[in-house]
Amino acid sequence: MANRNFDEWLSKFRSSISSYDYYIDFGKVVRNVEEIKVELNILNSLIGSRNIEEDFEKILAKYPEILQCVPLLLAVRGYEIYAQDIDGAFLYNFKKMNYSVEQYKVFMRKTGLFDMIANHLVNNLVDYALGVETGLDSNGRKNRGGHQMENLVEKYIVEAGFEKDVNYFKEMYLKDIEKKWNIDLSALSNQGKAAKRFDFVIKTENMIYGIETNFYGGGGSKLNETARSYKMLSQEADTIDGFTFVWFTDGIGWRSARGNLRETFEVMDMIYSIDDMEQNIMQEVFL
Repeated sequence: MANRNFDEWLSKFRSSISSYDYYIDFGKVVRNVEEIKVELNILNSLIGSRNIEEDFEKILAKYPEILQCVPLLLAVRGYEIYAQDIDGAFLYNFKKMNYSVEQYKVFMRKTGLFDMIANHLVNNLVDYALGVETGLDSNGRKNRGGHQMENLVEKYIVEAGFEKDVNYFKEMYLKDIEKKWNIDLSALSNQGKAAKRFDFVIKTENMIYGIETNFYGGGGSKLNETARSYKMLSQEADTIDGFTFVWFTDGIGWRSARGNLRETFEVMDMIYSIDDMEQNIMQEVFL
């Protein structure tokens, strides 16, 4: 990989690595709604009610568990909801009633839920709940996105012939690497003060590779900090016999921090992109 051109390397960075399952985890959405499907169907009996407050009171007396599905109707996770106005402040519990039925009716009225149900704004609360869960699940994209580069790198590690927990390991702390292979990595950890963890560790016959992975679709100050800290990590790793730091990164967010990335690229041999992985860099580096 000698004499690589930084600008050419950066020009191949991707705008996205989103897989099909990145957008919505429908399995989880359906499971969450299934848990309260019975209660939602009981509440369905209120749709179009002409006396919704009375009808609500009747079914609540008979099926108090219907309250458990109310937070989801407001796209809230958990069983407690805080609300206040000129009449006072209330922390409602929907797992176990902590106010009178009258007060829960106030809640349903003031949040607009009675209006939505009585006036046919929705025809089926199970379908509505599926829609709400889908919206809530979109918040999980950040976490799923964070794992996408890891998953991609792992795919190439496996394709290169490495076996999990045999010669490659996920999420390993410095102290565990030191203990397992009897190596002193104090130069990396600020003499043991920092609990550093690598995304992957690959162990070959005569080398331990500590691997970091990330993908940045957007810019931000974090990128400059990442480039600087990994440059330092690489320089510290160079002082340790039998240990090498490897960084897999990508994403057009780097274009806004190209200066810092260039500096790291110039001093760090083992910095690679998705394009490099597609060109079989794993075999070249580790085998």
